[in-house]
Amino acid sequence: MISHFLVILPFLEWAVRILMVFVILRRRFLPVTALAWLALIFFQPLIGLPVYWLVGRDTLFRERVQTHKRVTDRARSRARAAAVRDHALRPTLDEEQQTMLTQARRISGNPIVGGNTFEPIAGTGDFIARLVADLDAAEHDAHLLYYIWRPDEQGQQVIEAVLRAAARGVNCRLLVDAVGSKALFKSHEPRRLHEAGVELHAMLPVAPWRRKLARMDLRNHRKIAVIDGRIAYTGSHNLVVDTYGVKGVGPWFDLSGRYTGPIAAQLQMVFCEDWEFTTDQPLDSDSMFPDIEPAGEVAAQVAPSGPNHPSESFQRVLLAAINSSQRKVLMTTPYLVPDEPTMLAFAMAVDRGVDVTIVVPRQADKPLINAAAHFYYDKLMDLGVNLYLFEKGLIHAKTMTVDDDFGVLGSANLDIRSFYLNFEINVLMYGEEVTRRLRFAQQHYLNEAELLTLEEWRRRPVLRQYLESAAALVSPLL
Repeated sequence: MISHFLVILPFLEWAVRILMVFVILRRRFLPVTALAWLALIFFQPLIGLPVYWLVGRDTLFRERVQTHKRVTDRARSRARAAAVRDHALRPTLDEEQQTMLTQARRISGNPIVGGNTFEPIAGTGDFIARLVADLDAAEHDAHLLYYIWRPDEQGQQVIEAVLRAAARGVNCRLLVDAVGSKALFKSHEPRRLHEAGVELHAMLPVAPWRRKLARMDLRNHRKIAVIDGRIAYTGSHNLVVDTYGVKGVGPWFDLSGRYTGPIAAQLQMVFCEDWEFTTDQPLDSDSMFPDIEPAGEVAAQVAPSGPNHPSESFQRVLLAAINSSQRKVLMTTPYLVPDEPTMLAFAMAVDRGVDVTIVVPRQADKPLINAAAHFYYDKLMDLGVNLYLFEKGLIHAKTMTVDDDFGVLGSANLDIRSFYLNFEINVLMYGEEVTRRLRFAQQHYLNEAELLTLEEWRRRPVLRQYLESAAALVSPLL
């Protein structure tokens, strides 16, 4: 029988190759992605076929796209109703910001709203303490959506705060990614939360008979907390200790923002979208979208992105910001795997005389992505981009400031997964004061980083360079 299988194996492999040529061409991938899939399937057809079946097919079933659009439209109408005042919908901005504002409005689907406050929070302990204090003061609703939530020293503090809020009669609703938070679901905490009346749901379960997505590697990477529709958090912090349980890279350095004002309604909107998408239960009470008085001077808008709406892409926000720059672009990201349009935007900015600086960790936690990123370091430095390697641990903050009047803080990395695959959330902020505050946090990371030079980088071992080039070949599939 084995001999018969060996005889038909070459014919089977060629049948797979020929079939997959038509399948991939019909999908209308970007050429670089199509070539990567075809290369994998032609070299290893019996491995490439199941890999494509798991992670390469249509990202969402059509019915789920339509459902998500209905949810989005309804939730966004409520968010806009919570910010109907002229001062909220039409804040005063500088003339040079109008192009970026128009582009961001088309990308995010959300209006820019003024009257907000922004408090950057860096340390994990400080972030958890602030969130717990707001949960302890909650009166009506406590909504939390996180990629990673573990019942460790930090995550347990939030669990106990949620249980205290539920005991006071607060409606506590929790969404956590099924993969990122698997440690939580293996613990006894879900039972405690359920018994206390807390609603806890896993987003994007991996089991094929449970998942609502066509591919299994899509994750909800967002980090959002909204309390009483008035106070909101988002950024890079997860509900976990600052080492993330990863050895060999040191502590993780995160940055999140605590917001009050009309921007809270837009973050509430995103939570409601994901809640109905996960549970098929709409959220539509008045307490979730209260009338909000202006709380500060920050003008901002929320830019959610994900595979359900390819037009609402974090990459489009990124490219619009880089293309609008005139003097300085400063970014921090744990993973740097740019595609060709992003590389071109960096090159054009440098050609205009813009100081483009990116801070990345010296050692990241994902070996394959780390190797792919290293391939691009050479090309970025050759373009004139300044690359700094963060020395104290893994810089996990995802930030960008442009010139002196625009900043981005959120969950998206500078890689292809965040561009096209994961559900992400970012807040775009306008004005000199808020940009100065965000850049102050970035400067702290820059002070703990070392400038990488081309001469130093090109001295790394030749074998390592070959391995990095190989990793870059599959970067469109990561």
